[in-house]
Amino acid sequence: MKNTCCTAWIADFLESDPPRSKSLVMTIFGDAIVPRGGAIVPRGGAIWLGSLIELLAPFGVNDRLLRTSVFRLAQEGWLSSQRDGRRSAYTIRPEALARFERAYRRIYAPLVVHWDGSWTLVIGPAGSIGAAERGALRKELLWAGYGLISPGIFGHPASNSEALEDILVRNEVQGKLYVCHTTELPGVSTRPLRDMVGECWDLSEVMAGYEKFIARFQPLLTLLQEEPVFDAEQAFVIRSLLTHAYRRVQLHDPQLPVELLPEPWPGTQAYALARDLYRITHAAAEEHILATLRREDEQAADVEPWFFERFGGLNT
Repeated sequence: MKNTCCTAWIADFLESDPPRSKSLVMTIFGDAIVPRGGAIVPRGGAIWLGSLIELLAPFGVNDRLLRTSVFRLAQEGWLSSQRDGRRSAYTIRPEALARFERAYRRIYAPLVVHWDGSWTLVIGPAGSIGAAERGALRKELLWAGYGLISPGIFGHPASNSEALEDILVRNEVQGKLYVCHTTELPGVSTRPLRDMVGECWDLSEVMAGYEKFIARFQPLLTLLQEEPVFDAEQAFVIRSLLTHAYRRVQLHDPQLPVELLPEPWPGTQAYALARDLYRITHAAAEEHILATLRREDEQAADVEPWFFERFGGLNT
């Protein structure tokens, strides 16, 4: 039975801030499809186009719009397709899967990164790489949370070396740049390295994004605590909109160590809110997802055990 208050909340959300179909497809792949293997592919999850059309229908995404979205995502190198007669199945491309998984892992991970007092610097001297390489690298480093310290120098106080190596390799600039780990030099009158946060990032927009997320979803949590969701499709829609909205804010968050964040940091409250809503809706949502997948593929797999580690443990 549908929760009438949640039905109204969903309708208002879709009318006031409808998600773009291509971005929503990526959200649903990351949240619902990648966590399961199966008969089509062993890792990364796959879904028949008919099932994806059915999953996206409650969001107002029609057949034509969805087909256009998956076609463009395939052109951009995110999705690959396999045909079986007249049917097509889609999955994340193997070469994109590691990047995709890292991006989604940060959504569900608690904010526990601590600062050891150092920074990772990526330095590209003039002439070290071409203009096209420099532009593509700049875009990816900024997307990964790096700040621009000065022309040709990017930095982050909590860098992930695996993710950085992946960026360098994919942009074919490995061995062309200087990458180093730096700390303050003792005995020298230096400006504190923590001050570079203010030089590299304007966190006001990120804070505003988290505050908007809280204002939108806090009333929903209150509704669900008073009247839980029993309808599986409704739970799936809520979980997907929650993940989509939280992901949009996270994409602009440079993921700084907690010691370098302003106090109070609204990301902490936003994470707790997302966690609580996800825990309430995930089980019923999974019922809807699996039922939808198995209408076209009887062998569609359930989620892998690591799925339940999201948000600090879904069974907590």
